[in-house]
Amino acid sequence: MRITVCILASVLAASASVQRTVHETNGPDCSGGWPTNMSFSWLKNAGLLTNAEVDFSKTKTSRLASQRVGHDLYHQVYLVQFIKRSGESVEAIAVHDASMEECSMAGVEVFVVSKHLNPGGKN
Repeated sequence: MRITVCILASVLAASASVQRTVHETNGPDCSGGWPTNMSFSWLKNAGLLTNAEVDFSKTKTSRLASQRVGHDLYHQVYLVQFIKRSGESVEAIAVHDASMEECSMAGVEVFVVSKHLNPGGKN
């Protein structure tokens, strides 16, 4: 009985931690989903990438900003980085709206990063 109570308490604490993290980070984290997929589609349609030249295992998506703009609606900005098999990086900024239930509440606006000045913020 005591073990069951401990397990139940652990599960509830973990659930509360996940819920708190979502609210503290201001909305859902759609990294690796909608903004990534749509960025690749737009870059591919523009002739900047192909399926064959991208090493998808090295793709990185980082949420840069998320602002609540309505009831369960967040305006979000992501940096999406695709690595070609040649080692070259192609980066895009993806902007879209998301809710806690659906990352694709709006289309994705995609901006190509043509040059990354001062990577890592070194002075």
